[in-house]
Parts: sequence; structure tokens; C-alpha cells
Amino acid sequence: SQSAISNNNSVSLAIIQLRDKANGIYKMKIQSTALFALALAASTNAFAPVAKGSSSSALSALAGGLDLPDIEAELKYKPGQADTAFAKRFGHLVGAEVKTVGDAFADFTKELGFSVNALYKNMVTDIVGTTHLIVVNARFQQDAVWSLGMLTALDLLLKNYPEPEVGEKIVTSLFKSVGLDEAKIRAEAKSIEEWAAGKTKEDVEKALSGEDPSSPLGAIVAGIKEDEFWMYSRYFGIGMVKVMDLVGIEMDKDEVYPIMEDWMKGKLGKSHLSACVSLTILY
Repeated sequence: SQSAISNNNSVSLAIIQLRDKANGIYKMKIQSTALFALALAASTNAFAPVAKGSSSSALSALAGGLDLPDIEAELKYKPGQADTAFAKRFGHLVGAEVKTVGDAFADFTKELGFSVNALYKNMVTDIVGTTHLIVVNARFQQDAVWSLGMLTALDLLLKNYPEPEVGEKIVTSLFKSVGLDEAKIRAEAKSIEEWAAGKTKEDVEKALSGEDPSSPLGAIVAGIKEDEFWMYSRYFGIGMVKVMDLVGIEMDKDEVYPIMEDWMKGKLGKSHLSACVSLTILY
């Protein structure tokens, strides 16, 4: 009957689909086995001689056409020796000792000498950890806008700390634990504040556009635009917001967000997305 023929056709189609799926899974397993065998061979060839070319040809057949010589080349990769601009600039840092977040917090605790108020403990832990990770990044470059943002964030977060003298000690201990010079940070922040005094939004945008290279902000901007590996961090974004405040821009997120996008993307030629996300600490 037509119903029986239809059922048989459906069963046949299902069997073909299951067979094709099984073949695909089998091929994937064979390829995974080939890659594992290649890695194993690479790690053991120092202990047992292998006939030249035999492993590559055999594994190439097993892998179903994968270009295994390229994979072998990747397995021989040495950190910092890639033929790229990034490796050429930062390759000398390979193997350098970097203090861990745990070490940084241990240094902070030792330097502080007090227990952080329970209401502030999680926040302070986050500040110590994130600041340490920013500073130890090879791409990090401290500048006056970053320093202004750093102090602005700390003033905002610690302004209501129950014991003001302990709040000040927290700031000092933070800088020492991550290897920053507090006096330099305060001097850099002051230079931007003094420059921005009496300025307008248009003056700031001229500096960001490179039209005022002699200003503190103009010098920073020139360095940022020339550095393809310049690293954004949230304290730079907060510093930019503080500059907005200093020149009289209303501190409302509907005002600040579009300006931040224009300054970062339009004037500096950098992504504005991370900068806008950073503003959540303020709004």
C-alpha cells in the first residue's frame, strides 16, 4: 500500500541520516586521536627515535586531510619570538617575575596595619586586585589623566569611610602594594586640574584633536594616538569624566555618555565601549 511504501521510505531516510551522522562522529574521533597522537609524539620524541616523516604522513592520513605540519610548527612556538610587532616590542618580558594578586593584597594588608571596615572590605579588595592587574600589564602606561581618574575614584569610594585617617592610609597602602608613587600620581593629577581650570569643552576637544600639543592633555593624546598597543583602563575613563566636570559639563549620564563616545572614538581613535562601561562606577 502507499502508506507502507511511505513508512519504508521514512525508515530508509532515517537510517541514512543516522549513518551519515555516525560517519561524521567517527571522523571527528579519528581527527582528535590524530591530534592527540601528534602531541604525544612531540612530547616523547626526546626519548625514542622516530623515522623522519613517518609520523607526519601517518597522522595526516588519520586526520582526514588536516595540515599537520602547520600544527607541528605551532607546537614548537616559543613565547615572545613570534614574527609580530607585539612580540618584537614586548618579547623581552617573557619569563619576567610578576607579583600575584595574592602577594599584592598581602603587601597591602601588611602596609595598612588595620582591619578594613566590613562594609568596605569587598570594595577595597576589588580595588587592590584590579589596580594590581592593570599596573603589571606590559601595555600599561601611567599618565596624568589616569592618575586623575585613580584619585577621583578613591575619593568617591572612600569619602564616607568611618575613620578618615584610616581611609587615607588605605590609599597610601594601595599605591605602595602595587608599586606606584603616590607623590607622582598626585602631582600628575594636579597638573591636569590646573590646566582644565577655566577651560571649556571646546578647549578640551582641541587638545584631544591634537591642536594643543603643548598642553598636558595634548601631550598625553599624542602618545596615545601613536601607540597601537595603548591599553585603556577604567581609571583613564574616570579621569576623562573628571575633566568633563572641571570644564562645567553637567554630570548626568545622558550628557556624559555621548561625550565620552565622541572623545574616545572620534578624537582619540580608540574604542569607546570599555570607557562607557567604566562609567557604571559613577552612575
